[in-house]
Amino acid sequence: MKKLVLVYGIIAGLIVTGMMAFSTSYYCTKGDFEGGMIYGYSAMLLSFSMIFVGIKSFRDKHEGGVIRFGKAFQIGLFISLVASTIYVLGWLINYYYFIPDFMDKYAVAMINKAKTSGISGAELAKKTADMAQMKEWYKKPILVILMTYAEILPVALVVSLLSAWILKRTTPKQIQTI
Repeated sequence: MKKLVLVYGIIAGLIVTGMMAFSTSYYCTKGDFEGGMIYGYSAMLLSFSMIFVGIKSFRDKHEGGVIRFGKAFQIGLFISLVASTIYVLGWLINYYYFIPDFMDKYAVAMINKAKTSGISGAELAKKTADMAQMKEWYKKPILVILMTYAEILPVALVVSLLSAWILKRTTPKQIQTI
């Protein structure tokens, strides 16, 4: 099981990290963070298809076509943790070495978006304060790590739950003969 988790976790992690690196370089230069979020979460869902494939592979190749929900979820969880850790490490490298001004650009874009949306002065002041707080958090690596895990891990857990639910099987699939 360890090898399977590592293989599918690494594949998922490399897919999502590669797509994140591309999207941050592309969308950060454009200043269009809304498009980047859509792209980013789509990339997460695509890469987490490896969770489904990993659980199915384990069920079919190692368990004779039978797997309980708990075991399937456990495999999905471990694949998720491997992939998410690779993503977090990728983001740290990307952020600290290639786009250390990311939070400045992000804050400006979010404040400008708020201004053009027509919100009140009080709401704009709150948005500005929120962005200043987020920039302060990003000065502490442990908070960057925690926020990055909070970005990806919930998506991975939902995919793990759905995959485990879809793939659970308590009896072997019957082969039909004609």
